[in-house]
Amino acid sequence: MRIVQVTAFGGPEVLLVGRAPEPVAGAGQVVIGVSVVDVLFLETQLRTGWGAEFFGQSPPYVPGGGVGGRVVSAGEGVDQGWIGRDVIAMTGDGGYAERVVVPVDALVPVPEGLGVREATALLQIGPAALSLTGAAEIKPGERVLVTAAAGGLGSLLVQLAHAVGAHVVAAARGGRKLDLARELGADTVVDYSEPGWSERVREAAGDGGPLGTAGGDGVDVVFDGAGGRIGQDAFGITSRGGRFFTYGVPGGSFAQIDPGEAERRGVSVRGMEQVQFAPEEGRRLAGLALSEAAAGRIRPVVGQTFPLERAADAHAAIEARDTVGKTLLLI
Repeated sequence: MRIVQVTAFGGPEVLLVGRAPEPVAGAGQVVIGVSVVDVLFLETQLRTGWGAEFFGQSPPYVPGGGVGGRVVSAGEGVDQGWIGRDVIAMTGDGGYAERVVVPVDALVPVPEGLGVREATALLQIGPAALSLTGAAEIKPGERVLVTAAAGGLGSLLVQLAHAVGAHVVAAARGGRKLDLARELGADTVVDYSEPGWSERVREAAGDGGPLGTAGGDGVDVVFDGAGGRIGQDAFGITSRGGRFFTYGVPGGSFAQIDPGEAERRGVSVRGMEQVQFAPEEGRRLAGLALSEAAAGRIRPVVGQTFPLERAADAHAAIEARDTVGKTLLLI
């Protein structure tokens, strides 16, 4: 079968198509015939060697932590009724491949009314979005800032915050991304590639009457998917008593927040723990996200797709900040 490997740390060109033996399901396992592979920004960073000391990957390796497709075989002790069903599953790694082996208890069935492509797009961002908005406990009328608002996760957060009646301020880069955020329910859009963007957010947050419980001096909730300097600026306009969630690193690092300042302003700061889950909890939240999408209450944005053999092009597009929503590989 075909696979795509990171053959050395470096640019997108190190992603090369190769061959591997057909996988065989062992006891308690199934083989998925992969039709969709989820691609994360994190995978583009790991490919360069960033984070190797934490994630433990070294070339050659097959990236890809999540896939969707159809169960084609099942090992000993597995209900044969799984064969032929459309599913999504976390793989850990090894997802850039035509077939993968996963434990049967990793499977999340794709509900009727939802395509495998859309389900795979939700596999990793759906649980994260539900966890973040649940922890934020957004109230109607509160001001919510979403950075990287046109990305896969950001686009879900815009929808979920809008659905509960928040005033949503979406920050992203460029007209195409801002138009998408507005389409998804953002009340105000701001281009953070322009100087003074955070002050425009503060002004927008003050429009239309007082803010919510946080005191009227900024935004009540920040979902920071951008990190770096953008995240630090976003923290600066978080209201006293507000809630700040930092989980994104496209800016090169997480937002560096001064704990003393957060304490003085009464801002609760939460990080990656909100988007990391034990397997059972991840599957539960993924199933809930799929149900919400099947019912039409959230819409995963699939902005661009590439065939498996063009994984390098997918990585290049993500790194160029030339993508919206989710990027998927199709087989």
